[in-house]
Amino acid sequence: MQRHFLAVAGNIGVGKTHLTRYLGERLGWEVFFEPVVDNPYLDDFYGDMRRWSFPLQIFFLSKRFEMHRKMMTNMLSCIQDRTIYEDAEIFARTLHDTGAMDARDFANYMELFQCMTSYLQAPSTIIYLRADVETLMQRIAHRGRECEQGIARPYLERLNAAYDDWAARSAPDLRFIVVETAGLERVEEHPAIVKLIHGIETGAAPGTKPSPTRRAGGRR
Repeated sequence: MQRHFLAVAGNIGVGKTHLTRYLGERLGWEVFFEPVVDNPYLDDFYGDMRRWSFPLQIFFLSKRFEMHRKMMTNMLSCIQDRTIYEDAEIFARTLHDTGAMDARDFANYMELFQCMTSYLQAPSTIIYLRADVETLMQRIAHRGRECEQGIARPYLERLNAAYDDWAARSAPDLRFIVVETAGLERVEEHPAIVKLIHGIETGAAPGTKPSPTRRAGGRR
């Protein structure tokens, strides 16, 4: 039986968790969700990004690495809600670029990230969900997570730009499926998702096969 490892990537509020849950239930795969609820730094971070950016990112990195290792060691097909690569290439990099993480902390973080990910195998496919900032703001308000209500529009704009840049740089090394979600009530009905599911169910979609570890941060 072919083993698959999919990941769903995208900005805050874009609908990653919904699609991850749907795919897990539809395909009968093990699902790995982003560790948000148990993060002891999240509320503090949104109150003071400069003070809490480094410990927040280290927490995410350690949890995501632990999760990724578990996905690699089991023999089941699985799907992940946000990847370890986004932690570095999107969030830590954006925090550094905006001055919310100083150069020393960022260099320390990236060195640790590169060391950890050198032991990991990248997903066979990354589903990159996109949406304009207005759509993201509406979805964030609708789902009502208190810690997210103060997220500023410029921050989401920077994250969107970082995601596009990461996908463009990493495309030669990773298989991306880009899905525009604005205006979609059910992202799982997007033709690209329907095609992917059909390919998996019929055995036509690429799976995860044993191979050397590879870097998924894109070219710098």
